[in-house]
Amino acid sequence: MLRAISFAFALLIFPATAFANSCPTIMAAIDAAMPSAQLSAADMTKVMELRAQGESLHQSGDHAGSEAALNEAKKMLGI
Repeated sequence: MLRAISFAFALLIFPATAFANSCPTIMAAIDAAMPSAQLSAADMTKVMELRAQGESLHQSGDHAGSEAALNEAKKMLGI
């Protein structure tokens, strides 16, 4: 019984830890796509602002907000 409870608990915790650090991965993808992006100056400025906002939110612990800002930047970049 204890083994089954421990296994169930591990299955609940694993997905949370797997996605806890996705912000840096998204930031790296944005950084890699920015040099070759075909965007207007205004759109590139917006992407850079969203990227900076995402990093700031990540550092403050707001990972949901960080991912939202970073995913918006990714969408603008077409990645």
